[in-house]
Amino acid sequence: MLAICLAMLETERDQRRFTRLYEAYEKKIYAVALRILGDRPRAEDAVQQTWLQLLRSWQRVSALPWEETEGYVVTAVKNCALDILRLERRTTAFPEDWDPPARAERQDEYAYLVSLIRALPEGYRRILELKCVEEQSNQEIARRLGIRESTVAVRILRGRAMLKARLEKEGYTYAAV
Repeated sequence: MLAICLAMLETERDQRRFTRLYEAYEKKIYAVALRILGDRPRAEDAVQQTWLQLLRSWQRVSALPWEETEGYVVTAVKNCALDILRLERRTTAFPEDWDPPARAERQDEYAYLVSLIRALPEGYRRILELKCVEEQSNQEIARRLGIRESTVAVRILRGRAMLKARLEKEGYTYAAV
């Protein structure tokens, strides 16, 4: 990782300072990430993201007095680790045994529709769960999944088309009211 980071810096002075920073805090930021995330692979991802983030803001980091760099680096790794946790929380799928609420008079139809949604490919399934089951807006879904709102709209249209085709194949008809 160090070699890649050094290649991104232009001057020898910056490379020396970054090497010093890396050697001083490499183990500490890994320990912080591991404590927050709880497992090695995610901690390693957070550490790599941290070093890249430090490079992106190198002008600011290199201008800090040496005594302040530790706090800056530790804060950076905490933020990267927390971002990983937030992203995971947004993309967690519904458990297979989750029983969504529905009106009592239409429970059978609703349960069947939910089973059809769950049978869709992952990208469409997750978006339709959020749209049809949780009743979230396209903007909320885009923010939650970290994708563009236009992508959400297209996947909703395609997912609904897949559901419609499946229902028609099974003999259901759709009559516009």
